[in-house]
Amino acid sequence: QVQLVESGGGLVQAGGSLRLSCAASGRALFTLGMGWFRQAPGKEREFVSSINYSGGNTRYANSVKGRFTISRDDAKNTVYLQMSSLRPEDTAIYYCAANRFAIPETGGGIEVDYWGEGTLVTVSS
Repeated sequence: QVQLVESGGGLVQAGGSLRLSCAASGRALFTLGMGWFRQAPGKEREFVSSINYSGGNTRYANSVKGRFTISRDDAKNTVYLQMSSLRPEDTAIYYCAANRFAIPETGGGIEVDYWGEGTLVTVSS
């Protein structure tokens, strides 16, 4: 079993930055694909970003490409999401995800093995 705990959410003005962290326990991070999803009020959960086992392959949703950066520190068993140039439409609960295989980009994460409880990001205009 894998436990994921997110932190770093909060309230920020448009154009600002936040860094989300996801601390994993129960399994070595290097054996898992990791990623972030988000769910805005009234909307379905959507893929944001993923990083593969080695950290050599990263993927981003078009809506965040160029503004968000995902990274991992296997020594700390932690994954990060650096978010810059934030927009009001980025407001959502952000969920950390871990998977025995690559993080799926479609389906809203229905095939993901493990989830964190989420951290709220609010971007004011």
